[in-house]
Amino acid sequence: MQTRKKYIFLAFLASWLLLFLFGGDQLRRFPFFSARKAEAPRSWPRWTDRSLLKSFADPEELQRDGDPPLLSPRERRAAWLSIYRSSRCRMETCFDLSRCERNGFKVFTYPLERGQPVSETYSKILSSIERSRYHTARPEEACLFILSIDTLDRDRLSGHYVRDVDEKIRGSPLWNGGRNHLIFNLYSGTWPSYAGELGFDTGHAILARASSDSRTFRPGFDVSIPLFPREHPQRGGDGGWLRQDSLPPKKKFLLVFKGKRYLTGIGSGTRNALHHIHNGKDIISLTTCKHGKDWEKHKDTRCDKDNVDYERFDYQELLHNSTFCIVPRGRRLGSFRFLEALQAACIPVLLSDGWELPFSEAIDWGKAAVVGSERLLLQIPSAVRCIHPERVLAFQQQTQFLWDAYFSSVDKIVHTTLEIIKDRLSPHRSRSRFLWNALPGGLLVLPDFSTHLRDFPFYYLHHGYSPSKKFTAFIRAVTQAGSLSQPILRLIQAVSGSQYCAQIVVLWSCEKPPPPSGKWPQSSVPLTIIQGRRKLSDRFFPFGAIQTDAVLSLDEDTSLSTSEVDFAFSVWLSFPERIVGFPTQSHFWDAEQGRWGYTSKWTNELSIVLTAAAFYHRYYHSLFTEYLPAGLRELVDGLAACEDILMNVLVAAVTKLPPIKVTQRKQHKEGVAQRAECGDGAAGTPPAGQRSPSAPRPAPAGAEGTEGSRRFSQRQDCLNQLAEWFGYMPLVPSQLRLDPVLFKDQVSVLRKKYPSLEKP
Repeated sequence: MQTRKKYIFLAFLASWLLLFLFGGDQLRRFPFFSARKAEAPRSWPRWTDRSLLKSFADPEELQRDGDPPLLSPRERRAAWLSIYRSSRCRMETCFDLSRCERNGFKVFTYPLERGQPVSETYSKILSSIERSRYHTARPEEACLFILSIDTLDRDRLSGHYVRDVDEKIRGSPLWNGGRNHLIFNLYSGTWPSYAGELGFDTGHAILARASSDSRTFRPGFDVSIPLFPREHPQRGGDGGWLRQDSLPPKKKFLLVFKGKRYLTGIGSGTRNALHHIHNGKDIISLTTCKHGKDWEKHKDTRCDKDNVDYERFDYQELLHNSTFCIVPRGRRLGSFRFLEALQAACIPVLLSDGWELPFSEAIDWGKAAVVGSERLLLQIPSAVRCIHPERVLAFQQQTQFLWDAYFSSVDKIVHTTLEIIKDRLSPHRSRSRFLWNALPGGLLVLPDFSTHLRDFPFYYLHHGYSPSKKFTAFIRAVTQAGSLSQPILRLIQAVSGSQYCAQIVVLWSCEKPPPPSGKWPQSSVPLTIIQGRRKLSDRFFPFGAIQTDAVLSLDEDTSLSTSEVDFAFSVWLSFPERIVGFPTQSHFWDAEQGRWGYTSKWTNELSIVLTAAAFYHRYYHSLFTEYLPAGLRELVDGLAACEDILMNVLVAAVTKLPPIKVTQRKQHKEGVAQRAECGDGAAGTPPAGQRSPSAPRPAPAGAEGTEGSRRFSQRQDCLNQLAEWFGYMPLVPSQLRLDPVLFKDQVSVLRKKYPSLEKP
């Protein structure tokens, strides 16, 4: 009997446990279980009396006349519900991928309405998109849409706050609940909480926002961007303060901070505690509460001393002379000093818990920043002291790479955002994390070209790859070939004699059809004729006929020997990311004219290797055609002999390195090869001998006739227009020329590999 009672009791107890575990939510609906005891009023201690503990802000200070009303509890709840409804968004659920399959990745910007206010920063963002290769003026072609309404500043107390955004976007037939829309935002929320609401229903739109909170950030859908100032340059931008591959000097300070200190409110806790790590020697932490209109009314006992110490150091001087820079949160998670530290090669020490770092989907911040915890501030000094000097140098180099590749201009920030979204559309053809975090950066590595490192010219040295040991001779022809005595036929014979030549491709840029196959010389390598469109930019089109890594670009009147070709190719194998060639020219800054000058005089300095006779990697054909916007290619087609300048500018912008000049025979300085024009002439075709290495062009004063002066002026205009488009001058000067071993040494010719290069 006792045993039976025991089992009944255990069964009853188990049933109650199961009922509470699986039916607890239903039980709580009954008043018996949901009733709560009323809390008795508490008698607060007298030391919190209003006369003893004054508020930091008076009620009239929080809400002034003319200020926009703060969000009501109902409005705040609606904003959070909007965030919650879209919190599960992914590219597969909230993005219409079919729009991108039809026309590719095209971006449409809404037209600006008359009288619509747009800030300077948002104008830069719209301009960056419209200048990109993805922009389209036809909404039916678009994969992604950008609002013309300025959504950067969603602080209701700001003068740039745009009202009634909901009504404006709902009236657009393209809105579609926010699908396939990208919304940019730098400032969200308002005083005192600075929460992440934008004040309107974003629907299923992708948010590209600064100060992203990891709790509301939607990985794989939203994009975290950096907070940048209004003065941030549209394009180009200043370079980093540490030169590439240089060893920085030992800096005076280990760890620094100089900035505002908030006495109360969100973000005040970390900044108020920064004075604890200040030692006045190698760790400098300076704060000031001297900001805002009523700072004196709220200052504490430290304010006066802090303000005096604050003025003793210059902020820029601290950035230059410190190894690590503290980047604490402000009122929001992001801070301007994050980009300032990156540019200064001052390793950021981040104290902003919950901040989704900019472009974290692509960038490995563990290689460029120290991510700390606000709660462990006092451990930061000992933590940074333990970092080995070799790793410190690697951190500094990575900050410079990231700054230059993704953050130095509004163009780069916007284009990085677009490229990250584009990669999501085709994961099988997206950039790997390595490509985003290694030179030259994800923006300059096109996954449509290849996803294998060995196919690009930048990674051979680091990964033990090597380019193919053959090259393709690519000859642009604009004259009618009729006999074996013409220069193009002699050039084909000389090039085909190289042991490294795999094939010869002739780009026929002439109205008349090419000669029959019997008119072309017999060679040991395949000869392919491609009909061109009579445009100068065609010579850098990524033709499928080019199968080798190396391309030898030639003009039809170029005069080269087989030995010269062999030697130049052997040099290129050691520098596959650069242009290696024979005829050179240079640029300079003309202070009197206030513009860039261009010269073809024979000097000890060069910055351009003409593509009339030059080796380069075939990947640059894809960059030239697919990376550069159509406007630049149209510029090339409209100006004579501008395409080689653009190619040199492009390669220099990618590699940050100058081209390489190799030895050429003396006879290249003599004479001008004459040739007949092709019918009515090819569009943009230079005159006979204008671009041949056998006839380097003199300065305009020495040019024969007005035609030479006009073309020289066009090349100079081209150079300045390219510098304006890039935002800076990418060309890098050099005084290097590579000669064969024992070149012109007084030794037996039997010991020289290329003795013919010394013959006149």
